[in-house]
Amino acid sequence: MDTTTHIAIFKGKQIRKILFQNEWWFSVVDVVEALTNSVNPNDYWYKVKIRVKEEDQIELSTICRQLKLLAPDGKMRETDCANTEGMFRIVQSISSPKAEPLKRWLARVGYERVQEIEDPELALKRMRMTYKAKGYSDDWIEKRSRGIAIREDLTNEWKNRGIAEQRDYAILTAEISKAAFGMTPAQYKKFKGLKRENLRDHMNELELIFSMLGEASTAEITKNKNIKGFEHNKRAAIAGGAVAGNARKDLERKSGKKVSIKDNYLNKPQDKKLL
Repeated sequence: MDTTTHIAIFKGKQIRKILFQNEWWFSVVDVVEALTNSVNPNDYWYKVKIRVKEEDQIELSTICRQLKLLAPDGKMRETDCANTEGMFRIVQSISSPKAEPLKRWLARVGYERVQEIEDPELALKRMRMTYKAKGYSDDWIEKRSRGIAIREDLTNEWKNRGIAEQRDYAILTAEISKAAFGMTPAQYKKFKGLKRENLRDHMNELELIFSMLGEASTAEITKNKNIKGFEHNKRAAIAGGAVAGNARKDLERKSGKKVSIKDNYLNKPQDKKLL
């Protein structure tokens, strides 16, 4: 299972999704909010489940799974999620003029996942197109893509060495970030004024480079020393992050400029022409 929370956009609304058993699972409360504009989508979803159970004797919860998604507070929280088929059934229970467009959107997103399984290069192409449409430069997209590959290599190493819990992945990632930047990912997001947004999508090219260096160094140390177990992997994460941290500090001393900045990459004055 890919533990990364992905963001999809439907008519300007963010819908969290996650890969589980080779298909997309969508946050139910996010879909409810997109359909209803409810100020309390959790309460709305609760009432929908009660109404459907009373009227149709159907437990909508049985078509959902509790999967951990990144919450607005920056923590991973268990969330009701449904796959494309299950979400069709849920949407059917909600009266909204957006229901049919949402069904078409869900069908398209689900079909794209099937295509990506058959041809993984399509996922990379779609990702590049999405970033390009948002205004990111080709150089930034190349670094972001490379960073994703390095991150995948690192998480595969962790899996092969007994790291199984999402909490452990988060701790190890936080150790790399602290050693590389002096901030955990949660602190870094606060530093940049982010909530549900993806931190690395808001990094500039230098920030991405040092993120890659920290994770690539950790993977290299882990492989070469054949590290196993959580505590040993934690020490390797600190050591790998320190490689990036020392390089960052050296660059900052010589350039007189901080690597970590509060600006979103796209919101820098020199990049406004890209929007």
